[in-house]
Amino acid sequence: MTSSYLMPLIMTPILICLIAVAYYIFVPEDFKNDHKMNCRGMFSLNTLPYLLSACFVYLLVKSQLAIVNFLEKGTYTNYARYMILVEGDAVAYLQNFATPMLTYASAAIYLIGFSFLLIFTFLLLMYTQNVEVLQEYTIAFIAIYLIALPFYIYAPVPVTGFTLPNVVPLLYDLSPIILQGVRIVDPFLDNCFPSLHAALSVMAMLIIFRTEFTRFKIFSLATTVAIQFTILYLGIHWITDMIGGFILALISYFIATRYRESILKLPEQIMMTFEKRTDIVDAVNSILLSKGLLK
Repeated sequence: MTSSYLMPLIMTPILICLIAVAYYIFVPEDFKNDHKMNCRGMFSLNTLPYLLSACFVYLLVKSQLAIVNFLEKGTYTNYARYMILVEGDAVAYLQNFATPMLTYASAAIYLIGFSFLLIFTFLLLMYTQNVEVLQEYTIAFIAIYLIALPFYIYAPVPVTGFTLPNVVPLLYDLSPIILQGVRIVDPFLDNCFPSLHAALSVMAMLIIFRTEFTRFKIFSLATTVAIQFTILYLGIHWITDMIGGFILALISYFIATRYRESILKLPEQIMMTFEKRTDIVDAVNSILLSKGLLK
């Protein structure tokens, strides 16, 4: 097993423990009383398709290197120069008060806090059978990834820590395990614009605010604000990336909440069309067989 997969192996038990603790903190008591029924409902046909859809899109993004090779995209254009023209090295000012403790805390928020926010939001909506909000969350989640992926392939922007002379790649300097782990989803360390950390965290927060989970709303707000700081402080994203992430979050949120019903009708219409065509083919075959024209 390569070192690339050590970080997921380390993070997985930590996330499981955090989710177990979060269950007692954020899940309302009314739902805990029906724990067995809620657990059975989590992975029912009402909720499972949305989780599988989100996982599929995530795996699609993880296949970025294979997609680049398939498209035979041999030329590489560094778009960081445009970022420098827009904002210069303004992000470097956030590292003027860098300390080891702040760096470790920021790394934990960036890696674990972000992942926990996205995963637990899914699980909470599934567990409480909040199907409509779960649908919106899944649609927005998928929209963000699908919109961001072409940018990462055709308009790569390297991280600030490896571009600006006054910015240190604090996250990647912590450990080679972190560097190799990040390369699983960002093989060239140039998936900066738009920032997925900004887009997904802001979107998750907006979706959570459509629920009645008051304590989790407060947590999501604090975590989202902290994530915005870490993506700049750790020498990863540009300010423009963060703004692009905000815009992407708002667009995906609008699409999911405004057009949820229309989007969900699309697969139903496709299946109905397929079934009708299948019935027509079966009817034609039956007629041909009855007249001896088809063996």
